[in-house]
Amino acid sequence: MGMLLLLLPSGERGFLGRLWTALLRWLQGDKSWARKLDESSLLQQKRIWESPLLLAARENDVSTIQKLLASHSCDLHERGAVGETALHVAALHNSLEVAQLLLETAPELVDETMTSELYKGETALHIAVVNKNVSLVKVLLEKGADINGPRATGYVFRPRSDNLIYFGEHILSFAACAGSEDIVKLLIEHGANIRVQDSFGNTVLHILVLQPNKASACQMYNLFLCYNKQDKELMDLDSIPNNEGLTPFKLAGVEGNTVMFQHLMQRRKHIQWTFGPVTSTLYDLTEIDSWADDQSLLELIVTTKKREARRILDLTPVNELVSLKWNKYGRPYFCVLAFFYVLYMICFTMCCVYRPLKLRTGNKTYERDNTIYVQKLLQESYLTPEDDLRLVGELITVIGAIVILILEIPDIVRVGIAKYFGQTILGGPFHVIIITYACMILLTMVMRLTSTQGEVVPMSFALVLGWCNVMYFARGFQMLGPFTIMIQKMIFGDLLRFCWLMAVVILGFASAFYVIFQTEDPDELGHFYNYPMALFSTFELFLTIIDGPANYEVDLPFMYGITYSAFAVIATLLMLNLLIAMMGDTHWRVAHERDELWRAQVVATTVMLERKLPRCLWPRSGICGKEYGLGDRWYLRVEHRYEIRQQKNRLSAKKYDLHRRDAFEKYLKAKMTPGGEYGREAHSTKQGPFGSASSTPDSSRRSTNFGWDVLRCNARLQGYTNHAMEEEEVYHV
Repeated sequence: MGMLLLLLPSGERGFLGRLWTALLRWLQGDKSWARKLDESSLLQQKRIWESPLLLAARENDVSTIQKLLASHSCDLHERGAVGETALHVAALHNSLEVAQLLLETAPELVDETMTSELYKGETALHIAVVNKNVSLVKVLLEKGADINGPRATGYVFRPRSDNLIYFGEHILSFAACAGSEDIVKLLIEHGANIRVQDSFGNTVLHILVLQPNKASACQMYNLFLCYNKQDKELMDLDSIPNNEGLTPFKLAGVEGNTVMFQHLMQRRKHIQWTFGPVTSTLYDLTEIDSWADDQSLLELIVTTKKREARRILDLTPVNELVSLKWNKYGRPYFCVLAFFYVLYMICFTMCCVYRPLKLRTGNKTYERDNTIYVQKLLQESYLTPEDDLRLVGELITVIGAIVILILEIPDIVRVGIAKYFGQTILGGPFHVIIITYACMILLTMVMRLTSTQGEVVPMSFALVLGWCNVMYFARGFQMLGPFTIMIQKMIFGDLLRFCWLMAVVILGFASAFYVIFQTEDPDELGHFYNYPMALFSTFELFLTIIDGPANYEVDLPFMYGITYSAFAVIATLLMLNLLIAMMGDTHWRVAHERDELWRAQVVATTVMLERKLPRCLWPRSGICGKEYGLGDRWYLRVEHRYEIRQQKNRLSAKKYDLHRRDAFEKYLKAKMTPGGEYGREAHSTKQGPFGSASSTPDSSRRSTNFGWDVLRCNARLQGYTNHAMEEEEVYHV
């Protein structure tokens, strides 16, 4: 291609060259970024080894830098392969003494940012807070480092599925994600803005929700809320939405972060009373209930493609709220809607069965013509009382089709075409079916009004689509709902892939059969008298609907036996059994999540009905807090029963918390190898007793961190218990 471009005129060569470059960039987009990262890393190391200044900064070699400064043979503003200065290199390798010397000699380096596209905007303070180097952070702050201005917007800091880190852009969010409370407090004391947002509108709380270390993120979340000042002019920190309109609470639900979601719910609940094993709790429904929120948590969960988000539907109080809405309003209205739809389809079917026809008066055009009735003209169609009765049914059918389009179009605009038609939970295939059905009804009406022949085509399509849409209402029944999901998965997964293979096989063998029988008498072998009939006959042969068109009273072509034998082996033995195997594999895979998908479909149906029905038919669920002094919020009361054994375990866990942790620490020392991850953590606790009253602040912090490590190890070992931030709560995920 490159040689051909050289032979073209300069004008065409420029256009085609840009087109060729764009095509290569599109084809190699991901690879080019991966290659750029690899090359940049290698070039960075090479450049450091070649530069005495950068190498000394890496090795924390103060004497070498002093010699370079004395000889005036180096430039302190020298940059490496990715745009880093010597101060960046010193911060990356925790070279505190070198960093101090560089700042004393060239204090303007403190706010210098990296210039490469990969690490654009990163300062030395970004690096220091991530490495949890408190001493270096203090030095940089003393030198006047800007906390709120620098923003790390390079490629490696952007949120991507293949990116291992997303710490936001600001220094404060970097420190929060690193999990260092001391550095966060230090930054806030030096004027860090806790309300700052990155290019995606995410605050530090949004970014904490996205972190994989959920226990540390919950702890840091609480810390930031402690610094949240109540100001009437400012929105609460945890109520600030990002560019997608998601608050941290909603983002936790959409991402399926069950630990953070439950942790935030604990902050929003009010315990009314406890009577023995029973506890009555009021849960705040703000941002959860879809009744008064155009972007509620319920709707966000059912419109996302992330399977993790559907786990939120099983948690309190979401599960109880959905059950209340569905059992009280959703199920009765859905059953009534299904009943009226079946009546509507019966009405449409009867109108089609008794459509206006008359005897054909003209002669047959060719010998295979078998038509005896034709469609009446418009002026002949409505003359008798039976025609008037049919007219009523046709008006009902047309009005129903118009109502369907009126109800569907706003949802398409609100949710989006891709989500509305592409997601099984929202009923995507059925929305395509019902909209196509309504269009076929309107097309049939136009053809009837204009007396256009051929109305049977859209009418027959509408009959098939309309009755197939009855399966949509199976989602309201637990016995049938999961199986409709299975059917959708098989049709739009296995069957579509299989149809491509089937089309290739049918096209090839139909062409061969047509050519073989092209010289034969069609009266004796009529299945392949023209090419369209050959395609249809081959399709019937593929599905074993008909037998091979062999008339043994005449001589068959020699190639027929060979071709038909190959077709029987490929189509019947291979292809059909392949389809069965594919569907069996899909059934096995989907069986594990079909109940979960069905529950999500119930939620989607509940939200849909709630939006479309008048408020008088669907009152708001829950308790209004204004009437009971709880503010202008709505609550749901949930009663929990805790068994006596669970209560004793919880009380004993509080009473003997220190002994339990010490015992678990000894267990870890016995089970884990000294060189492993947990062995290192256990060994580090020998610096002081865990939770000792005489511990220094640093040792207390280490003990606290180790306590969280113990909780995380406990969660990994048990596999199902997740200890959250509040000591009195144990969340089961």
